[in-house]
Amino acid sequence: MRILVTGANGQLGNELRIVLAGAISDEVFYTDRAELDLTDAKAVENFVVNNDITHIVNCAAYTNVDLAETEKLECASVNVNAVKNIAMAADANGAKVIHISTDYVFDGTAHKPYRESDKVNPISQYGTTKRTGETALIALAPESIIIRTAWLYSPFGKNFVKTMLRLSEEQNEISVVSDQIGTPTYAHDLAVAILAILRCHQWVSGIYHFTDEGVCSWYDFAKSIIKLSGHSCKVKPIASEDYPRPAARPYYSVLDKSRIKATYGVEIPHWEDSLEDCLKRIKELQKIQ
Repeated sequence: MRILVTGANGQLGNELRIVLAGAISDEVFYTDRAELDLTDAKAVENFVVNNDITHIVNCAAYTNVDLAETEKLECASVNVNAVKNIAMAADANGAKVIHISTDYVFDGTAHKPYRESDKVNPISQYGTTKRTGETALIALAPESIIIRTAWLYSPFGKNFVKTMLRLSEEQNEISVVSDQIGTPTYAHDLAVAILAILRCHQWVSGIYHFTDEGVCSWYDFAKSIIKLSGHSCKVKPIASEDYPRPAARPYYSVLDKSRIKATYGVEIPHWEDSLEDCLKRIKELQKIQ
């Protein structure tokens, strides 16, 4: 295999650097915007051809959910046009694609975990562009794999865990919404799942869901972060309407992971166990810095 990982400086990209380095001997090319402009179709095609790429893991995305409501063209450029360029290059050169998508393709009105076949209905610009990217990829490179995930965090970049750690050091009390339900996902666990797909003897295209196990609200998640970190900050539950944001969020975005577990034998940790591991790594990185 000759693997291209895009968005390599993001949360998942950084975890893939760690996971793949210790598990495969294949050549991996890690690129971000500076190395490869995914919105340039010719540049993407040339990179795939010149480096004889056999697999593309697309971690690149415009993920600022609120800013996407006003930066619509920028959001679509990365979440739609770049995906089309990857799909066309992959199809023309026989490369396989693993593309990362989101729970935001759903409207959050369900009362049981979403399956891959459930009706999509995005309620934000971000969710809309991610769904359009999915459909474009399926149309142009039908042998692709799409992995929808949710509430991603890691020791790298900006995320909810690191925000809560910072705020809990600066404030005596923080307010967190308690009526949005989902599952936190440790980017390291998702990287391990992607490795399992890459190493598997079979390639079963289609859409898959992946988050860690368990269910919680953002409030529950914040409480666990504060407790495990040893901080004394109080966490106050509030309703979404008391914390208005430019973009609408799904109230319920729990994903059913049966398909990826059955197809690729992926073992998924509980989110609290993974959170504990992430917090330990954050502490270790702070000591180094």
